[in-house]
Amino acid sequence: MNRLFAIVLGGAVIATGSPFVVHAADTPKSDFVAADSKNIQYMGRIDFADPKKPRFWASGCTLRAKFRGTYCDALVNDQVLWGTSHNYIEVIIDDLPPKRIQMTGPVNTLKIAEGLPEGSHTVTLCKDTESSIGYLEFTGFRCAGLARPDRQPKRKMEFIGDSITCGMGSDTRVKPCGEGQWYDQTNAYMSYGPVTARLLNAQWHVTSASGIGMHHSCCDMKVTMPDVFGKTDVSGNAPGDWNFARYQPDVVTVCLGQNDGSGEPVAFRAAYLAFLTQVRSRYPKAQIVCLTSPMADASLTAFLKDSLTGIVQEKQRAGDKRIHAFFFSRSYNDGCGGHPSMAQHQLIANELAAYSKTTFGW
Repeated sequence: MNRLFAIVLGGAVIATGSPFVVHAADTPKSDFVAADSKNIQYMGRIDFADPKKPRFWASGCTLRAKFRGTYCDALVNDQVLWGTSHNYIEVIIDDLPPKRIQMTGPVNTLKIAEGLPEGSHTVTLCKDTESSIGYLEFTGFRCAGLARPDRQPKRKMEFIGDSITCGMGSDTRVKPCGEGQWYDQTNAYMSYGPVTARLLNAQWHVTSASGIGMHHSCCDMKVTMPDVFGKTDVSGNAPGDWNFARYQPDVVTVCLGQNDGSGEPVAFRAAYLAFLTQVRSRYPKAQIVCLTSPMADASLTAFLKDSLTGIVQEKQRAGDKRIHAFFFSRSYNDGCGGHPSMAQHQLIANELAAYSKTTFGW
């Protein structure tokens, strides 16, 4: 039987591979493993108020487990926030190519693996879409059981940003630019942050929202990043404070300014300095790296370089030597709406990983 990825809803199957029909006689006996199993690893701003239904809004929230046997199903609930907007997740089995799957209803049984060789296999599920599309809830696996997972990497990173950091407009493999909904091309797992973290063998958090800025957000967005940095849902659509004690990154990158523009330099500088103070209060020991926007045009790039140079110098003169600036070597605009493409996110990650290795000895 071939490997495949499918969504099973009410007995119907929508597969990303060849047609496949589920028959009761063909389905292996499975055990249900609840979401609160100690053999499931979680990563990201996740709400564990109900440990049986951990809830997560943010791009890049990830869970990982090692299942036994030849098959595995994942049970995932979708908020369907706007009535028709369905989240995407990335599914990775062992070293097979990642597959992006869209939810089709509020309750989803994802047949994520079947026909694998006997033994243990690693599954990773990553929320590809961002907070403004609503939350996902993971309720458990159906499989032959879970084995003890490999240890999580010791290094930890956090990537703060806007639509670029979300991976918006990058993945056109299923729907090209201009087709579908605005979030149909979003792929957080293959965005520069998680790719950088994987290159450096690090855990990651993605703290980003499309349209958000440092002191001015676009597209009628009512909040800025300083307003929502302390929230589990950084889009501002849901209450709930994030517990920063759960995750203390070694390196934090800040990639904001694309939506602020260059029209109010004094306000931008003041807001940026205040935000760095806010981040430092949450992460006393982290290295903080201020990034230019990798999709900015020449004028905005020049403004950001000048602004960030002054901002970092001011912070360092005040005694914080763990704040840095990094300028991308070029602009990346091959994706939808001038965003970086998925291939370009890899190039961005290569730049950032090389800088991290040199600067922090990673």
